[in-house]
Amino acid sequence: MNASRYTAIALVALAALWVASGHLVPHGGSDGNAATRVTDAPAAPLFRVGVERAEVKSHLRKLSLSGRTEADRKVMITARTNGLVDKLNVRRGQTVKAGEVVAVLSDEAREAQVAQAIALLNQRRTELEARRRLIEQGTLPRLDLVNLESQFKAASAALAAAEAERERGMIVAPWSGIITDVPTQVGQPMSPGKEIAHLVALDPMLAIVEVSERRLTGVGIGGMAEIRLISGQVAQGKVRHVAKTASPTTRTYRVEVEVANPDGAIPDGITAEVIIPLAAVEAIRVPRSSLTFSAAGELGVRVVGEDKRVSFVKVSLVSDGQTHMWVDGVPNGALVIVQGQDFVREGQRVEPVPANSSTAQR
Repeated sequence: MNASRYTAIALVALAALWVASGHLVPHGGSDGNAATRVTDAPAAPLFRVGVERAEVKSHLRKLSLSGRTEADRKVMITARTNGLVDKLNVRRGQTVKAGEVVAVLSDEAREAQVAQAIALLNQRRTELEARRRLIEQGTLPRLDLVNLESQFKAASAALAAAEAERERGMIVAPWSGIITDVPTQVGQPMSPGKEIAHLVALDPMLAIVEVSERRLTGVGIGGMAEIRLISGQVAQGKVRHVAKTASPTTRTYRVEVEVANPDGAIPDGITAEVIIPLAAVEAIRVPRSSLTFSAAGELGVRVVGEDKRVSFVKVSLVSDGQTHMWVDGVPNGALVIVQGQDFVREGQRVEPVPANSSTAQR
């Protein structure tokens, strides 16, 4: 019995010593190894982004607008007196020269009026010459000379009026061009102002565009422009007119570009793209995909600073292209994020790599 008691006491004492040894004697355990592993673990890799170094260059801007061609001069040739159409010398699509007879109206006694005016003028001239000699001899009073000269001048004016009336029966083209419409026919009665033919001058041709007030700066008279027609034709022109007042409905300004068209190859009213070079400005070239919006809704790009932290730079558009855009506001030499910009935020540390050698990784 005593032996069993001594044995139990001995076992309890040994157990107490073993437990106490864990607190009194330091030694590495599993928890210590885990803490060491956590402390010694390497930091997580930074997010990689593709960057391009911004290079400020002188960029020649171009203003590209859609418009139309418009003939420089258009006129409806009309009758200037009464009569029937005796001759019609033009047809639709015909080219005429300045002064060429377009139509002839019936005489309507105009030739007879000219003959009568000539006879009266000859009579007044004879009377004036005969009586002037008598007045110089003192046979007639000198006051009669004034009366005779007045009658002669009135007869001369009557002849001029009769000849002018006769000329009104001859309808001529005021300038060279193409007949686009003939709304009359032989035998049709005419009266002053009635339409005979529509004449259009195709040389020079105008390219018309409407420019907004924000884009009007830099467009000046005398500047060169390129015109691209929807038919594929390309021509060069010069800015001839820039409106000083805006359209009340569209708030745009009319700009006219004059284009030489001696062969009439450019038709009137065709759709055209007008490209006007503007003054050069300092800007950088960035891919379209690199543009993004800030939390405040501002357009810009994200850049990487020297501390590898991301920041947002607001930009203003200078010109637009198919794959790239020219913008202003980015400092020269800045690292612009062009790959992965949508997966990072301002203040985040990233690893910048050249965009052409590595793509961004999430």
